[in-house]
Amino acid sequence: MKQYLLSIYQPDDGPPPDNLEEIMRDLEAVNDEMRAAGAWVFAAGLHAPSTATVLRADANEVLITDGPYIESKEHIGGFTVIQAADLDEAIDWGKKVAEVLTLPIEVRPLADG
Repeated sequence: MKQYLLSIYQPDDGPPPDNLEEIMRDLEAVNDEMRAAGAWVFAAGLHAPSTATVLRADANEVLITDGPYIESKEHIGGFTVIQAADLDEAIDWGKKVAEVLTLPIEVRPLADG
């Protein structure tokens, strides 16, 4: 089975939703459903983009910069790696996550390697 990355995009500004506990409970139910189906591989939330450190190789040194790689109005707030028979199945799982979070979910196959 191929593996897919489900990236969760969230806005940079604004407080968390009032019903965050309910959302997280519903997300855990979807994760449990993925585990039961043998689709769930790994998931994690990320800290704010301001906590990022960017490393760039330039000639003979590596430049270190605090903050996100790119300025944007949204960022990847978390992700899930799943395994699925095909893109359609991965999209079905992505839809379930999107319905719970009401945030954009990007579904992308991992490169074979």
